[in-house]
Amino acid sequence: MAENGDGDGAEEYLFKVVLIGDSAVGKSNLLSRFARNEFDSNSKATIGVEFQTQVVEIDGKEVKAQIWDTAGQERFRAVTSAYYRGAVGALVVYDISRRGTFDGIKRWLEELTTQNDSTVARMLVGNKCDLENIREVSTEEGKNLAEEEGLFFMETSALDSTNVQTAFEIVIREIYNNISRKTLNSDSYKAELSVNRVSLVNGAGSKQGLSCCSR
Repeated sequence: MAENGDGDGAEEYLFKVVLIGDSAVGKSNLLSRFARNEFDSNSKATIGVEFQTQVVEIDGKEVKAQIWDTAGQERFRAVTSAYYRGAVGALVVYDISRRGTFDGIKRWLEELTTQNDSTVARMLVGNKCDLENIREVSTEEGKNLAEEEGLFFMETSALDSTNVQTAFEIVIREIYNNISRKTLNSDSYKAELSVNRVSLVNGAGSKQGLSCCSR
């Protein structure tokens, strides 16, 4: 969403970003690490809708990312269309120490495409890369799937903060860049934004992969 500021012509951007993926891959801890720099080793499955709003500065402009957690609904295959509605960014998360969570990624991508009719800036996230000693999914496999599906890719650790901030910021910047490809000052586009909350313009952003040991 792009909104007028306090009459001074300033724009405010509010982007909805969703976290999706199988249960217990660390979505809630990724969110709490990014939004509050916290990690709960005894984190229980999320119950009820949860989202955090985080402010990021891009090109001197204030961008607010409203990041939604699936509220534990994925355990019952009951993530609703309302959860996806208006989302212009998504982090699709798996656990590098549980291959089954990686095997389910394509189903999550299909659901995202089915439930959301706008183009979404998407990143594949291999979480828990601190568990290298029990890794079941190689970094190369993650990169290959991301390339095949046209996603950004990064391995993260909510436990030790590896790449968490960077992963969210890449997605937020991609949303901003895509929206900036349209003329934000056009009356018709502002009308479109007011109706659809946020509309993301098609655009081919460069994809990049960063693993735990990237420098």
